[in-house]
Amino acid sequence: MTKYLLPLGIFIVIVGFLAVGLKLDPKHIPSPFIGKPAPDFTLPELHDPTQRVSVADLKGQVWLLNVWASWCVSCRAEHEVVKRMVADNEVPVYGLNYKDERADAIAWLSQLGNPYIASLADTKGDVGIDWGVYGVPETFVVDKAGIVRYKQVGPLTDEVVQETILPLLKELNASPTAKQGV
Repeated sequence: MTKYLLPLGIFIVIVGFLAVGLKLDPKHIPSPFIGKPAPDFTLPELHDPTQRVSVADLKGQVWLLNVWASWCVSCRAEHEVVKRMVADNEVPVYGLNYKDERADAIAWLSQLGNPYIASLADTKGDVGIDWGVYGVPETFVVDKAGIVRYKQVGPLTDEVVQETILPLLKELNASPTAKQGV
């Protein structure tokens, strides 16, 4: 009888793990950076490599970091959403051009339009790794104190912007200490 109980117990544990796993949202990838200081960087600006931008330069404002690449098909779909958000003056958006050739990235922005205050060149992908980027596109909301408050894995959509990002931006911009957030 004991020889049947052990396999049955193992089977029940496996079924339990599968049941829990089936209830998880595969699109939701938690970020260990939520509620923590944005990983530091100092990177050259894509269009003018003599100009450098750091996280310290961006403190004091709520801002978005949009990770993109010219080789990314989803980035092309997302780009119109980013341009609309910038056109509506919702938030300053900085681009992080991830593992891309400078000439390809510049040509891509020339063709599709450049919504970024600055697009930063992360040619080796080191900063992307520091930020926990799984793939492009990804977008981060950073508060006035430099704390990461939200991470969007995958392309931004109008729905995500309207239902999640804009309410969060309103909350963060209203707060002098920026302690609220997701």
